Amino acid sequence: MHTRTLLALAIGASLAGPALHAQSAPADDRPASLDAVVVTGSNIKTTDTEGPSPVQVISSQQIVASGKTNLPDVLRSISANSGNSFNEQYTGSFSAGTASVSLRGLGSKNTLVLVDGKRIANYATANELQDTFADLNSLPLTAVDRIEVLKDGASSVYGSDAIAGVVNIILKQNYQGAEIGAGYGQSTEGTGQGERTFHAQVGHGDLKKDRYNVYFAIDGQQRDRLQQDDVSWMRDSDFRNKQSGTLAWAPTNYYDNKANNRFANAVGPVSLQPYGAISPGKTGDVWAYNPAPYNTLMPKVERYHSVLRGTFQLTDNVQAFGEWIYSRNTTSFTFGPPLSIASGLRAWNDATQSLSNIDSTLPIGNPANPNNRATPVTTNLWQLGPRNKRDRQIFDRILFGFRGQVAGWDWEASALHSESRLSERVTNFGNRYAFQSLLANGGYNLASDTNPESAVDALRLATLRPAVSKLDSVDLTASRSLFDLPAGTVGFAAGAQFRREAIDSQTSDAVLSGTELRPALDIIKGSRHVTAGYAEFNVPLLTTLEANVAGRMDHYSDFGNAFAPKFSLRWQPLEWLLVRGSFSRGFRAPSLPEITNSTAVSYSSVIDPFDPITKGGLHSVTNIYSANPNLKPERSKNYNVGFVVAPTPDTSIGVDYFHIVQNGLIVPDNLTYIVAHPEIYGSRIVRDSIGQLLTVYNQYQNQQGRTTSGVDIDASHTLRTDGYGSFTLATQWSRLLEFRGSQVAGDPRVNGAGTNIFGALPKWRGTTSLRWAISDFDSTVTWYHTGGYRQNPDNYPANRVFPKKVGAWNTVDLSIAYRGIPKTTLTLAAQNVLNRRPPWDPANTYYDASLTNPSGRIV
Repeated sequence: MHTRTLLALAIGASLAGPALHAQSAPADDRPASLDAVVVTGSNIKTTDTEGPSPVQVISSQQIVASGKTNLPDVLRSISANSGNSFNEQYTGSFSAGTASVSLRGLGSKNTLVLVDGKRIANYATANELQDTFADLNSLPLTAVDRIEVLKDGASSVYGSDAIAGVVNIILKQNYQGAEIGAGYGQSTEGTGQGERTFHAQVGHGDLKKDRYNVYFAIDGQQRDRLQQDDVSWMRDSDFRNKQSGTLAWAPTNYYDNKANNRFANAVGPVSLQPYGAISPGKTGDVWAYNPAPYNTLMPKVERYHSVLRGTFQLTDNVQAFGEWIYSRNTTSFTFGPPLSIASGLRAWNDATQSLSNIDSTLPIGNPANPNNRATPVTTNLWQLGPRNKRDRQIFDRILFGFRGQVAGWDWEASALHSESRLSERVTNFGNRYAFQSLLANGGYNLASDTNPESAVDALRLATLRPAVSKLDSVDLTASRSLFDLPAGTVGFAAGAQFRREAIDSQTSDAVLSGTELRPALDIIKGSRHVTAGYAEFNVPLLTTLEANVAGRMDHYSDFGNAFAPKFSLRWQPLEWLLVRGSFSRGFRAPSLPEITNSTAVSYSSVIDPFDPITKGGLHSVTNIYSANPNLKPERSKNYNVGFVVAPTPDTSIGVDYFHIVQNGLIVPDNLTYIVAHPEIYGSRIVRDSIGQLLTVYNQYQNQQGRTTSGVDIDASHTLRTDGYGSFTLATQWSRLLEFRGSQVAGDPRVNGAGTNIFGALPKWRGTTSLRWAISDFDSTVTWYHTGGYRQNPDNYPANRVFPKKVGAWNTVDLSIAYRGIPKTTLTLAAQNVLNRRPPWDPANTYYDASLTNPSGRIV
């Protein structure tokens, strides 16, 4: 089995990429040898380049050729990242400025991210209130040697969170030499979003010759903010030329909850607009403002990553290693327009763990009240200015350990500490007590924008929200060849892990004291201990057939035990043909926000068929979520089968089918369904005195299951010519066949593949690239395809006719590198060369940010 076959040659050649520096081998060199290594998904060393489970390898050469300047852009472009991932476009979330990967569309909480095979601390707080995840923006790109993406369940090796697969980011281990680089990029959209990058790395010592290696790398990225009014087709917020598009301006400055009962004069950056253009079916003119200047599409970011690593050969059989990863990320953006004053204004009551209503009705005699009665008002605190946020995350991981060989065993022992610290600062929010006082004494006239600065300063509120997530882990592994069978040698590996996870996501003192108007909360405080043991056997049944059996038992201090077994087969009947298959059981432990002491308050929009003013329209709502200490882990069954064909050393074609069955999913009830069925959920719905929706209460529960299936296609071919260089065509495509689940427990399951019922999940995602290497030039053109999807009918407001389908998004990237100058590489890269806009999706306001972005062409 461990011979150099056509299959190994083909796969090795497909991974070869452009040289990184002058001392590297020529681009058309093939791998010289196949050393036994540990591949993601197993703890047993092997020389097989393709194992029983599909692993996509992205080399550092491929990363350079792609023109991508950060780790999230590299990983989010792979075809297996089907949907339900997020990046820094989600500025309204508690985890603004972060990014994740979501294999199979199952969400970031089902994709385990490792660095050098070890865990890292999750982000300091949760995304979408319950999802804990590894923030890709906190990890370096320069130090990456390769990325291995395991597209199969791996709980039997790694434990929780590996239901959809594993992303293992492997850093450079024995780098020698020095390299520096810098780059500048500019978006051609609107006023142009600039980006500046730099990197440097230096390594000294050869492990084999000098018995040590010390390596240091640093990289940085600064990128300008992209506001909605920077983008030409969005700056006017007028989408009436698109299906179901409206004039997306926001009515304001009116009385009695009636937008056409407007102020006598304009207050703030408003103008008179036809009400029917904003809300079809309405009449008259209203004061409204363009939200584009207050909407950050992509925040301003400043990121710095560093890695310091040392490896020392203490004896012929013992090696010591240590590593420190450190990063500092700052994200700043406009959170929204000046605070809205309307009915439904609330503040947090920490004693009752609920929201208290704050009366915003204008009293008789108030300078903004034109009536001889108390009058409801809707407006904004215009003089306070836009609300702003700045998030700063400091991430690090300190790792040290020993590895070696003794009595035929390969062993490793390591310990690590990792943490993510967040400081979220907000400005120009509203002070509840100052507002109540000024409303009562008339010291701030809501119908004027010339109020005294003393009143404005009293209303302004700035707060600080801290959060931290910590991980401590001790890992022990050992492997060896046990004995020989007629077909080969039996391999064995075993290990243990002891780790502690903790999160302390707080809120500001202003929120806890009830001072902040319209607060958002994500309070999480808890910790747990995990103890695990695992074992793995690799058994050659025939000279062409291997079986791998693995199992892992985890004990969690907060819910109990979880066992995850796996069985896989690798059959290579011919030198150029590999057939593989696996079955495994997996689990996802309830995240700390789901099971420990946590409370979350967030704001969203929902279709309300019972609204007294606009039935069936889209209306804002406050969501309050609470944890559930009685949760059990989600369970899964994973089935994979596939083949790889390598008819020549330069050609490889792989096809793999996956089928994942999950049970006991931890989710809250569907918000749209709750609001539409008050006869069932009436006790969880709060409305104001006139019947408008205010609050919906929800809790995480183990609900029904989900079935996901699809096909991955991976192919490459290299053509080598005399005088014209080499050409490599590579393609990876994923077809989502099924994503079947229930929106609410007890409801029939529906297939969400190719729809946005469970988030936008296109049936097809694919990447195809053509690389041409000749003399000192190396160029790559890459086509990215994201398929369209059907709209969920529940997203249709009653007064608008939505498009039944959102179109596909096709972009092309191009990079050209020149290495004719000694020890120097010059690269020109362009992303989205054709300047394709995201497809129109009114259900997501303008477009789906999980799949697309508005940056346009970047050169």
